[in-house]
Amino acid sequence: MGDLDGQVAIVTGGTRGIGGAISLAFLGAGASVVAVYGGDNVLAAKFKEACAGFGDRLETVRLNVADHTAVEAFFSEFEKKRDRLDILINSAGIRRDSVVGMMTQENWSAVIAINLTGSFNMSKFAVRVMMKKRYGRIISITSPCGDYGFAGQANYAASKAGQVGLTKSLSKEVAGRNITVNCISPGFIDTDFIADLTPELKKSYLGQVPMKRFGTPAEVARCALFLADKGSSYITGSVLEITGGL
Repeated sequence: MGDLDGQVAIVTGGTRGIGGAISLAFLGAGASVVAVYGGDNVLAAKFKEACAGFGDRLETVRLNVADHTAVEAFFSEFEKKRDRLDILINSAGIRRDSVVGMMTQENWSAVIAINLTGSFNMSKFAVRVMMKKRYGRIISITSPCGDYGFAGQANYAASKAGQVGLTKSLSKEVAGRNITVNCISPGFIDTDFIADLTPELKKSYLGQVPMKRFGTPAEVARCALFLADKGSSYITGSVLEITGGL
């Protein structure tokens, strides 16, 4: 498992947190990675610098995955430079927490746009490239919140449940082309994504985890390596939970 020598991967949200860990894991396994990021040029530059040892196998690209036209243009440029796409990781995601009664339309739409519509946009054009070679791996980073729901996160929960539905439908559409489509569902992972939670809320969440610790981005990345591997060819339409038993 984990031999991606010569393969090409796109990782959205690929310069930080879980996405950054997946980019690093894929680079370490021999892949060339296009790490897409949403807007933090400084962080992307630092990530690029930290990965200097991988040479030109890492490219960072700023892209709004919620913008269909921009995504289409991104893939047009991608195909001019590369003749294959083996792996797509949909890891771009945001939170805009609020109880439903107080949630703004803007915060609802922003989360759905990046988390769900972004996964659709990237998957739509990735599939078109993958079908030419009759091979591909698409993996979306979802969340147990889509199953259980958390108070104050209705928009996030809806987006993550939608990713699972998208995955299950798409997996059936492309199975005949040797393209698998799966989700990874991390629980509480120690990244800046949960850094803004109050100490009380973190303690409450930690109390729900039987393993009594938060997961690490590297642990999620190893699961991405597993699903991206050629040997995982009979796994599709599935959700792999990484939750410490949540």
